[in-house]
Amino acid sequence: METRLVLPLAIGVLLLLTTELISNINGKSIECSKPDREALIAFRNGLNDPENRLESWKGPNCCQWRGVGCENTTGAVTAIDLHNPYPLGEQGFWNLSGEISPSLTKLKSLKYLDLSYNTFNDIPVPDFFGSLKKLQYLNLSNSGFGDMLPPSLGNMSSLQYLDMENLNLIVDSLEWVGGLVSLKHLAMNSVDLSSVKSDWFKILNKLRYLTELHMSYCGLSGSISSSPMTLNFTLLSVIDLSGNHFHSQFPNWLVNISSLTLITMSECDLYGRIPLGLGDLPILHMLDLSGNENLSASCSQLFRRGWSRMEVLILAENKIHGKLPSSMGNMSSLAYFDLYENNVEGGIPSSIGSLCKLTFFRLSGNNLNGTLPESLEGTENCNPAPPLFNLEHLDLANNKLVGGLPKWLGQLQNIAKLSLGYNSLQGPILGLDSLKNLSSLGLQANALNGTLPESIGQLSELSVLDVSNNQLTGTISETHFSNLSKLRILHLSSNSLRLNVSADWVPPFQVRNLDMGSCYLGLLFPRWLKSQHEVQYLDFSNASISGPIPSWFWEISPNLSLLNVSHNQLDGRLPNPLKVAPFADVDFSSNLLEGPIPLPSFEIVSLELSNNRFFGPIPKNIGKAMPNLVFLSFADNQITGEIPDTIGEMQILQVINLSGNNLTGEIPSTIGNCSLLKAIDFENNYLVGPVPDSLGQLYQLQTLHLSENRLTGELPQSFQNMSSLETLNLGGNSLKGSIPPWIGTSFPSLRILSLRSNEFSGAIPALLNLGSLQVLDLANNKLNGSISIGFRNLKAMVQPQITNRYLFYGKYTSIYYKENYVLNTKGTLLRYTKTLFLVISVDLSGNKLYGDFPHDITELAGLIALNLSRNHITGQIPDNISNLIELSSLDLSNNRLSGPIPPSLTRLTALSYLNLSNNNLSGKIPVGYQFETFNASSFSGNPGLCGTPIPVMCQDTESSDEGRAEDESKNQVIDNWFYLSLGVGFAAGILVPSCIFAVKRSWSTAYFKLLDKVVGKVFQS
Repeated sequence: METRLVLPLAIGVLLLLTTELISNINGKSIECSKPDREALIAFRNGLNDPENRLESWKGPNCCQWRGVGCENTTGAVTAIDLHNPYPLGEQGFWNLSGEISPSLTKLKSLKYLDLSYNTFNDIPVPDFFGSLKKLQYLNLSNSGFGDMLPPSLGNMSSLQYLDMENLNLIVDSLEWVGGLVSLKHLAMNSVDLSSVKSDWFKILNKLRYLTELHMSYCGLSGSISSSPMTLNFTLLSVIDLSGNHFHSQFPNWLVNISSLTLITMSECDLYGRIPLGLGDLPILHMLDLSGNENLSASCSQLFRRGWSRMEVLILAENKIHGKLPSSMGNMSSLAYFDLYENNVEGGIPSSIGSLCKLTFFRLSGNNLNGTLPESLEGTENCNPAPPLFNLEHLDLANNKLVGGLPKWLGQLQNIAKLSLGYNSLQGPILGLDSLKNLSSLGLQANALNGTLPESIGQLSELSVLDVSNNQLTGTISETHFSNLSKLRILHLSSNSLRLNVSADWVPPFQVRNLDMGSCYLGLLFPRWLKSQHEVQYLDFSNASISGPIPSWFWEISPNLSLLNVSHNQLDGRLPNPLKVAPFADVDFSSNLLEGPIPLPSFEIVSLELSNNRFFGPIPKNIGKAMPNLVFLSFADNQITGEIPDTIGEMQILQVINLSGNNLTGEIPSTIGNCSLLKAIDFENNYLVGPVPDSLGQLYQLQTLHLSENRLTGELPQSFQNMSSLETLNLGGNSLKGSIPPWIGTSFPSLRILSLRSNEFSGAIPALLNLGSLQVLDLANNKLNGSISIGFRNLKAMVQPQITNRYLFYGKYTSIYYKENYVLNTKGTLLRYTKTLFLVISVDLSGNKLYGDFPHDITELAGLIALNLSRNHITGQIPDNISNLIELSSLDLSNNRLSGPIPPSLTRLTALSYLNLSNNNLSGKIPVGYQFETFNASSFSGNPGLCGTPIPVMCQDTESSDEGRAEDESKNQVIDNWFYLSLGVGFAAGILVPSCIFAVKRSWSTAYFKLLDKVVGKVFQS
């Protein structure tokens, strides 16, 4: 797009300079002077011309030589144009090389010199170019000049056009540019200017006639935000500084240059707010600020006004935020709009219907969370054309759009690419059959339902069809593909689609990528695939295919760079060698394949053969056959023998999974040479010997599973070097010795620590630096220290894990190692995979740990499972154990705990497994909530306990309760009689005298006098 706008400006300059300068190239017969002719011959003699381009450079009249221009009247040579017209070599090797003769200085009238797109093999730019005083145009771009740039170039005071793009120059100063006082066009794109001082901008500001500045990807640095005292290049029309490293705020002074038509400052490490005044620049046609990442602006402010001449607006990969305003519809000249990867929210304004010239509209990777407008406004401005008639590219993928597909999508007559994938769009796919120019349709990863319409088969220009990961159902027939002869990418995976084609069907297309995973393809391997000779990416995983792989498949397989037929019922043997493309990804996992392990005919990148019936040893030369392997899994087969030493030759290996086999022997020490390893899983084998010390060399290792083998010895000291470890699983071996102190300090990222079922002894070291730990499993050892080991340091256990982080390691394309762990919880062994990130567990059971119940363990409110059984723990269960609100499994059995069961335990509503058996607990078992679901086995072996659900009545408490109830009943009767008599007495004491006094007033007077004397004596005393 930049080229389209710069071209008119460049043409203007060229017309001014070249109309006069080279008008006589191959023109009328004008005799050139003898000195000029001799100078040109000397120049030619220094050049290498393999295609004889300068064959015409002979004869007396040099004005008729190819690429030479002369002045109309005098015949003086004014122009030399020897640029390579075929730089890609499509017409042979037209590149000139050799030396530049100083005879050019004898051409006193030379104004134009173009040597671009030749091959001068890093010779220096001639110092004598500075003597070409009349030169106005110099183009050395892509011509192979190198070495130190001579400062004498600054003497060319008449130079107006200078292009040195993509030269391997050494430039430590731009002072010489200040001497080019007539310069209008300066292009130094991709010239290394990283050594130039930070005053380069002040130097360029001296060029008052400069109209175009092209200095992209030059390594420039320093702030450009400060406005110069006097802005001299006020005629500037084009500025391109993209791809530099300014780390500066946006230069607001640009809004003061009203002549600007094009601003390109992408990937410049600019930050701060985009000035709103850019929208008011009267003739600005193009603005590209993409890839700065930290430029910000509010959509409602940025697009509220102006931009009337804007044709190309690229603000991708920044921090543009807010909702798109309806005023966007006023940008009537807009043709190209790109806000990819920002923070735009809301929906798409219906006013985009008035953008009649729009060809490209991209808002993918934002936070759009509304619906697509049901209809478009302002379309009458584009009459008689239909809505968005010129739109060719619409990309709204990777947002949160909801709702259905509006009808106007089916009216975009010139649309070539429609990308709405990775949203939450719903409803059927309708109305797209009229998009006759559509070449790419991306609707993947939505919630679209219904069937795939047969009318898709009429989109004859379609080359990409991706409707994977939706909720589509129904049958796919031959009609769906009837006219799709140009189809190259077909992705239908992760739907409930059923392919129903005839046995002899031959598709009209030749696909390159074919992804039909989780579709029903029939019981046998699809025969129609035999016709697909260009397929490179094939995914038929989980497609209900059974039986052997047909022999004809191995005729097309050598083209496959990705082959995934996993999770089917394929049987038989694979050919050896395995026929796939070099550096392929191969996945045959979860089938019924058998036989010895095959090796590929070429080096490949990943080999996944797990969960089959392969047998025999691992080939000894496996490391030599696949030295560039990244992913290797033979898990869950019937492989025997030893792990070959040549494994160590796979030096870029990231994942190796050999678990669930019958491997014997020791772990080869050469595995320490695989320095990029992130995941090792050798569990469930018969490996013997010590854990190799060389594993400590694997500084990038994140997960290590060596459990359920027959390993012996102590933990190697070198393990403390593996600071990236997130899982350390050594359970189920015969390892011994003490657990070293560094186990609690060397692994800040450790999530899972399992040393269970070994022979470790001594105390558990303090867990000082395991803030990421979620699973601590030291069960069934011979540990005999204090139970107080610093639980409060386990910060990741303090609250529930809510971050949805699948523990995948060594991800390479679509293949990766899925973390898993077998946890002893609720009295059974359960293997966790996808939900493992939610598990928070402590299991110290089956040891000889002593001391009171650790109170700080009650601070681990995220705990889901706690097992301290079969130890020597004393004291009482603390009442604040109810802080463990997520607890679903609690096992404190077979200890020496005493005292009552805290009633607060009933508040743990998630608790579904409880075992307090075989302790010294006493008192009544609490009732209510989850305690109603536990049976007697949860409390057995505690002689002092009573109450439901064990068959021991709390007799003392019950009899005292009955006696208390009887006493309370008797007291209630007495109390009732007391209050009744009190009422009667009160009534008698008041009412009887009142009646008497009413009859005999003298008695009343005597009574109250007596009462006054009694009260007076009371107060006196």
